[in-house]
Amino acid sequence: MKHQIKVLMIALATIFLTSTKGMAQGMPVYDNTNFISLTKSLVESAKQTSQLLKTVEFLKQQKENIDKVSSVIKQLKAVRELTRNNQRLYALVQGDLRNILNSPFIKPDEVSRISESFNAIIEQSMENLDFINRVLSSNTLKMTDADRTEILKEKEQESKEMVIEIEHKTRRYKEIIAFRGMQYKINNRETDY
Repeated sequence: MKHQIKVLMIALATIFLTSTKGMAQGMPVYDNTNFISLTKSLVESAKQTSQLLKTVEFLKQQKENIDKVSSVIKQLKAVRELTRNNQRLYALVQGDLRNILNSPFIKPDEVSRISESFNAIIEQSMENLDFINRVLSSNTLKMTDADRTEILKEKEQESKEMVIEIEHKTRRYKEIIAFRGMQYKINNRETDY
């Protein structure tokens, strides 16, 4: 029995000693150096965050600048296309209209009608160019770049339609001239029978 009491005492002593050590370890310990390093890391994180916010703002401004440049490039492309269409229009009118009007198969009363139809298209083209010049150079028309680009695209489409219309009229008058030329040959051929 003495032996059992000794074992029981040793067991109780072990339990009490280990449990008191466990409680001592549960006490919070404040180390000033850890608190200072934590504060320094928080300050550094705040600096990095403010730098990131500045970078984000800078990138937003650069995106806006890129959008503006992209809009200007779209406007320039539209103006270039308009210029090409108008040059093509003038070339068609100068060359083909002269050939049509100089044809012996076009009647005198048709000359004025043909000239007026071609002149109307050229005048419309000139008005479009004047309007585009006002849109691009005047700030009195309060427009955004997107609005200007939209107007330029509309005018570009109109100029393409004018070129198509001139080509169609030219082809039609050439076909009329060819038909009248063939009629003339048939009506004035010599018969050998």
